[in-house]
Amino acid sequence: MSEVAHSTVAFEGRFARELPELAIPWRAEEAPDPQLLVLNQPLAVELGFDPDFLRSPEGVRLLIGNAVPEEATPVAQGYSGHQFGFYSPRLGDGRALLLGEVVGADGTLRDVHLKGSGRTPFARNGDGLAAVGPMLREYIVSESMHALNIPTTRSLAVVATGRQVQRETLLPGAVLTRVASSHLRVGSFQYARASNDMDLLRRLADHAIERHHPSSAGESNPYLALLKGVISVQAKLLAQWMLVGFVHGVMNTDNMTVSGETIDYGPCAFMEGFDPVAVYSSIDEMGRYAYRNQPVIAEWNLARFAESIAVLIHEDEEQAVALAVAALNGFRKEYSATWFNGMKAKLGLLEEIDAVASPLVDELLQLVQETRADYTSFFRSLSKAARGEVEPARRQILDLAAFDSWLERWREVGPDADAMDRVNPMYIPRNHLVEEALAAATEGDTGPTEQLLVAISDPFSERPGVEKYAEPAPESFGPYRTFCGT
Repeated sequence: MSEVAHSTVAFEGRFARELPELAIPWRAEEAPDPQLLVLNQPLAVELGFDPDFLRSPEGVRLLIGNAVPEEATPVAQGYSGHQFGFYSPRLGDGRALLLGEVVGADGTLRDVHLKGSGRTPFARNGDGLAAVGPMLREYIVSESMHALNIPTTRSLAVVATGRQVQRETLLPGAVLTRVASSHLRVGSFQYARASNDMDLLRRLADHAIERHHPSSAGESNPYLALLKGVISVQAKLLAQWMLVGFVHGVMNTDNMTVSGETIDYGPCAFMEGFDPVAVYSSIDEMGRYAYRNQPVIAEWNLARFAESIAVLIHEDEEQAVALAVAALNGFRKEYSATWFNGMKAKLGLLEEIDAVASPLVDELLQLVQETRADYTSFFRSLSKAARGEVEPARRQILDLAAFDSWLERWREVGPDADAMDRVNPMYIPRNHLVEEALAAATEGDTGPTEQLLVAISDPFSERPGVEKYAEPAPESFGPYRTFCGT
């Protein structure tokens, strides 16, 4: 038995207690020499942890599950999933553990979860471990998404284990401590439905309603309301991804939460040159999860969610299907409205009627695509154009005559430059800088990671000393590919 961690934060075991069929009690592997690489101090305080305790040897052992409070019930969660369209009935946490839930300073319940903590009964052929690089990637990108005001799981810490991990080469091992409003996924419902245990499916749905969609409980058909709630939060989430050029890379059904938070930052990247078919994942050979496909895939995943809970929506199968299809039809409408309003905000046209804004949006995206202009820096430069300094934007476009015509019509409607700066980021985790930071951290130097985190933690405020974090990758960087790290 591991030593008890003296933390003032109480761990609950609500998921383990309420849904034991989806939870296998398990313990993290002992790390031979755990060393804290990065700690998210603001998040620690938000959760009620003392950052000084978490930096202590005992706190570090808590962060990787080697020292857990007596009341905690660490479990590996079970779930199914469609991976690249192919159904796997039993996936689950092969290298992860839910330590338990904690009530934060704001009174909300959140999961504390480990990634890379060793093999579990769901591990199949995997080693259950993770390397420093991929765990720091998740930390960097998830914290960037949080700073961009996009719903996301958070990263509390990355701890080096002192154990080597065999990938293409031997790499230093690490554990990520992740925080989420929950880890309930579409795949969780697929797993429960496949068991044919209607009591389990209903309890899982009730658990999801209580944690994420409480207003559904008061509806005449709470499970249909749950479906609509999940559709709504995912439609908004996908629109927000698209507006910042984020490519998730592995949108399997086990990587889609019912809370509407982004989860599992594996082969993810922010698009640089605007390219609707951009793919960064080394394993997505057919482009299933390309940038432009993400909303369509989200809708497909939600249809799998609807199939899983259809039996709860109505006892008559035909009526259940009709109700679910009607709900799913709302996805495109909500996605389109969120995306278009977001694009109007990016162009400073919040007060403009759609008839004026729509052609301006469409024409500009066509010009940006033709040039493959850098998505982030181009939109940021438009606020300068709104203030009269047009060259930074103009030099990124090839068809200058068309762009000058567009600029004239756009500036006539009086775009709000200050409002644009509040939604168009200056700093994102540029792929070449992420790779530099991960390579340095793998060699023991976390300085570049810390500097990158400082830049992206305040993405909308231009400031001196961090200019390189706003620059696109040099030509020599070449085509970018990312790997999931398993």
